[in-house]
Amino acid sequence: MAPSQNNTDLPLDLTLKINEIFFSIQGETSRAGLPTIFIRLTGCPLRCVYCDTEYAFHEGEQMTLAEILEKISAYKVKHVTVTGGEPLAQKNCRPLLTMLCDQNYDVSLETSGALDIQDIDNRIARIVDLKTPASGEVDKNLYDNIQYLTANDQVKFVICDREDYEWSKDKLNEYQLNDRCEVLFSGSYGEIQASQLADWILNDQLPVRLQIQLHKYLWGDVPGK
Repeated sequence: MAPSQNNTDLPLDLTLKINEIFFSIQGETSRAGLPTIFIRLTGCPLRCVYCDTEYAFHEGEQMTLAEILEKISAYKVKHVTVTGGEPLAQKNCRPLLTMLCDQNYDVSLETSGALDIQDIDNRIARIVDLKTPASGEVDKNLYDNIQYLTANDQVKFVICDREDYEWSKDKLNEYQLNDRCEVLFSGSYGEIQASQLADWILNDQLPVRLQIQLHKYLWGDVPGK
């Protein structure tokens, strides 16, 4: 079982490379619509063809845990999403997650599913993105992660076309994912109509949540939104 910690002695001088910290409406997952603090970490070992955060591959500045905590304290909400890039590519992401929980933030982690999630603090809601064939990175999926999923987590499939949909449906059934956690089917923005994906889900009566990336419907592809 993943550790649940309350580490008041975490070294707050640990550093991470941070691309941006911003305040916006959560556009995805079961938390869609909630005002949320986003902490975007720099770097990612994947190169998905539809990536909308390529600016986070390299750009950023080093910040200590103490500096991150001070910056987010300016906001009056308790919902925090740690994202990337691929946040788990930085080893100090785990202490960051624990620190946020210790400060009574309600924390979610957006991760590609290509890196091990088993030792992440179990207070974190892990949003694991299983890469579909059209992403170009399907071979990077670490399926061992599935055994560690709990009802507090979610699995996301970004679907570009019918092939992706059928592949995602097969993985849903193969691993009985809906028995482990909530499953999200998200249409790739600009590649597939949400109404088309909705029709497929209804026709097959799948036990999944349709996700529409609310933030993009509000602001389009605007960084920091």
